[in-house]
Amino acid sequence: MGLNKLATYVLRAIPGAFILNSGLGKLNTPPEAAAGMQQMAASGIPQLGELEPTQFAKLLSYGEIALGTALLLPFIPNKLAGLGLGAFSGGLLSMYFRNDSMTEEDGIRPSQDGIALAKDSWLAAIALALLLSGTKRAKKAKKG
Repeated sequence: MGLNKLATYVLRAIPGAFILNSGLGKLNTPPEAAAGMQQMAASGIPQLGELEPTQFAKLLSYGEIALGTALLLPFIPNKLAGLGLGAFSGGLLSMYFRNDSMTEEDGIRPSQDGIALAKDSWLAAIALALLLSGTKRAKKAKKG
């Protein structure tokens, strides 16, 4: 296994396992917890507030399970996995930037309340790295 392939696998495996575990943990979310998660998510993506809280929790759970699995499966192309992770991290970061309590007065640096979501910027960086990573076929086509 080449160094680039190993590096890409690590970029995918660690967040993939984390996101998959998170999704599995949300499968049986109680209604009160679902309402809290939905309220927080709707602060970043207002359309999510239109769903029923239990429906939102199930969709979030299934989405995290699908994304985590896609990141872990080596036959899913890096660009596709990167697109999924980018959309997911974009949603998380939208909650961060749209909640004044999450940032300091400058609107960028995390407050104590925002540190957990600010860390999701790493997921966005991983998504970008996956999107920018080329496949062997694409590299060979450019050379030929």
